[in-house]
Amino acid sequence: MNEIWNPEYETMSREELRELQFKRLQMTLRWVYENVPFHRERWTAMKLKPGDVRSLEDVVKLPFTVRSDYKAAYPYELFALPLEKVIRIHASSGTMSNPTVMGYSRGDLSTWSELCARVAVAGGARSHDVAQIAFEYGLTTGAFGMHAGLERVGVTVIPASTGNTQRQLQIMRDFKTTVLVGTPSYVMHLTDVALQSGYDFKDLHLRVGLLGSEPWTNQTREELERRTGMSASDIYGLSEVIGPGVSYECWNKDGLHINEDHFLVEVIDPESGEPVPEGKEGELVFTSLTKEAVPVIRYRSGDLAGVSYRPCACGRAFARHSKVYARTDDMFVIRGVNVYPASIEAVLKDIEQAQPHYQIVLYREGSLDQIEIQLEVTPSFLPDAVRKLQAFQYHVEERLRQELGIRPRVRLVEPKTVPEREGVSARVIDNRGV
Repeated sequence: MNEIWNPEYETMSREELRELQFKRLQMTLRWVYENVPFHRERWTAMKLKPGDVRSLEDVVKLPFTVRSDYKAAYPYELFALPLEKVIRIHASSGTMSNPTVMGYSRGDLSTWSELCARVAVAGGARSHDVAQIAFEYGLTTGAFGMHAGLERVGVTVIPASTGNTQRQLQIMRDFKTTVLVGTPSYVMHLTDVALQSGYDFKDLHLRVGLLGSEPWTNQTREELERRTGMSASDIYGLSEVIGPGVSYECWNKDGLHINEDHFLVEVIDPESGEPVPEGKEGELVFTSLTKEAVPVIRYRSGDLAGVSYRPCACGRAFARHSKVYARTDDMFVIRGVNVYPASIEAVLKDIEQAQPHYQIVLYREGSLDQIEIQLEVTPSFLPDAVRKLQAFQYHVEERLRQELGIRPRVRLVEPKTVPEREGVSARVIDNRGV
């Protein structure tokens, strides 16, 4: 089980790794300064040049990059390459207005497949396996990254994409799938449907699950492994950084190894922005060391975790971060899609006859996360025909689907039935449990 895809890098000493990181950091900062006016102008205003970063610790001199910077730079202002040298474009899940846009050079795609190959092998995938990918194939990064990584390992890949659960189960059975890639909640849903259909997941050939795109606990892992008989590993990534391949669990499942030869990681206090001690939970901040098309400089992920540098039993030297359960902002994840309450409010405010009073209820239906918007309607609606109310409800759901990338359920309620709450995030009620 303990096979390492690239031992030359994954097991190098901390001293060698830090030397490599600094060399690559210097190259990245020069590349950014010369090719990305967005960063150069900010650094110039602070009287900073790449040469002022004389050690890895000096990276703190540089300003943070945040999600709103990507929105302001939409679509190509953060690109360091002209479009004719960018051969792939992806965009973040969730809010469709000014999403995070990421470009990939040919070299970036090669790097990405290398990182996802590490993820696959650490989780237990081998060249003789058959992998079924149940991530969405679209603008988001999950499916394409893992697809390339698994192929690099030599795994046979089935691009099943999302949905059509009965078909997914048939493919698993008939094609003898041994590796399943998807969100933990969807895999849990697959086990529910399989049980309803009269057969046991353990009768399939599954042995490895590479699961991510949403927070999940060790308790969820235990339940999934009990239901499926496979070993389930956590994979982590952000579209702004590269997609899946930023970090991964090994067989030891004691934190997620960060691909430190390609990413410099910091952990900061979300309030002060200052570094926190090793092991203490804080906000993960990433700087890319090898990306060409869209280099990442001190990107504040919004994800909370602690980082440890103690050796792992698997032999990898990379630092590990704890599983990510919480964020610094009010974003939540529904079936792998990032949703911001402010995006929901913006849509509702733009719809005539929608009251400004609403609440967002998150809950589980079976094993799948669901979202319901309880929306007050104007009094003039209430005496009207049921058909008109239904048409309005559908209209709101459709507008939200276009904005969020998923269709929430909208429930219309009478005026003054939604409790008054201060702030957008206070309107979110999460009944999903841990």
